[in-house]
Amino acid sequence: MIILFDLDGTLIDSTEAILESFHNAFAIHNTPHPTDVEIKALIGYPLDVMFASLGVEQERVWDFVATYKEHYREISTQKTELLKSAKEAVEEANKFAKLGIVTTKTARYSRVLMEYFDLMHYFEVLIGREDVEHPKPHEEPILKALEHFNREENEEIWMIGDTKLDLICAQNAQVNAIGVLSGYDTKTTLLAYTSYICDDAFQAVMLLKGRK
Repeated sequence: MIILFDLDGTLIDSTEAILESFHNAFAIHNTPHPTDVEIKALIGYPLDVMFASLGVEQERVWDFVATYKEHYREISTQKTELLKSAKEAVEEANKFAKLGIVTTKTARYSRVLMEYFDLMHYFEVLIGREDVEHPKPHEEPILKALEHFNREENEEIWMIGDTKLDLICAQNAQVNAIGVLSGYDTKTTLLAYTSYICDDAFQAVMLLKGRK
């Protein structure tokens, strides 16, 4: 079995770091700030899409992204925490499956976080925003991750994520998906894309363990 995890809202909570970095970018560029609710509603999308959706003109988007990343890099480890039972979820999954991470976050910073939490060594691959041309919900991130595994015939592949972007990505890549309620999308939203819904990553992993 191969299990691919999303990060934000699935294994980690970096909401504080994300919000602070967005507000910092809007302040640096002297632009009216969006609300926290407006920012949270877009978490999971690429940064350029988020800034554009929050009203930043297209020609200025990448300046905002660069400012965001500079600040996020400085605060991410201090203002990010593992979600409840996330470490146990990864450790348990590692006992019966091959593991990967598929995120829309920058891979470079994602690795720093996973190493900070002493979890990176459990994963065979981490695919981030800069590793693909088309991020979630396009299938490319999952398909790229799967290239790194020695896959067995008829091996089950599962994506665990907290937003519709994760589940649509899995659908497009023709792999199975579990939605978790520890993140940003509602149960109603997730149920539109999968019948497998769990409270968190640990519960999802235990569900998959029962399939072995």
